Amino acid sequence: MDIETFLHLNRWLHIGCGMIGFFVAPAALATRKGGPAHRFWGRVFFWAMLTAGLTAIVAATFKGLTFLMLTGIFSLYLSYLGYRALYQKRLSRGQAPALYDWVGSGLALLVFIATVCYAVVTRQIVPGVFGLIGTRLALTELHKLRHPEQLAPNRWFFDHMRGFIVSYIAAVSAFSATSFTFLPMEVRFLWPTVVGVPLMVYWVRQYRQRFAQGRQPADVVPVRIQAEPA
Repeated sequence: MDIETFLHLNRWLHIGCGMIGFFVAPAALATRKGGPAHRFWGRVFFWAMLTAGLTAIVAATFKGLTFLMLTGIFSLYLSYLGYRALYQKRLSRGQAPALYDWVGSGLALLVFIATVCYAVVTRQIVPGVFGLIGTRLALTELHKLRHPEQLAPNRWFFDHMRGFIVSYIAAVSAFSATSFTFLPMEVRFLWPTVVGVPLMVYWVRQYRQRFAQGRQPADVVPVRIQAEPA
């Protein structure tokens, strides 16, 4: 297989997985949290975003598209945070963070700082926004891993929600950037953030109100303590 054929197949795999993630995420959000349907569609979304992110990085590496590579890493990291949160339910009760949690967030922090530098040098707004968001998320995650005793017992619930919702916002941004060419580039990339983040804040606030009434995640959704993946 020559390189052009490989990149062509990689492109269609990227588009296909991106479209799958684009359409199944609302199904995961709409179904009962923690239920079988939610878990199923959540897994589909995770693997779709993982593949879409990896294929974006492959394409960017061969074609020298720096911003595409950074966007792929951003989406991958957010999906990773949402996924890992399911295995961190007991951090506040003495569970030790995994080594790859430290490594993943440490590397992500370096990449997002580099993204901000890239935005400053090229004077581009979009990578700057994503770089700053990613930097804050990575710093927050590293602080969480360093001080697990300070975590609320339901912290994993919100980390899971934020990780996958922001990953979905990144996927919609990529779809918008490639499809809505009649809009300015900044608008194409940033309108999903402007729309999605307030909705995420609203959902988080709704669940916080439930927990403030003395309810625990197990009272709101079916909860399983996940074993560490082998």
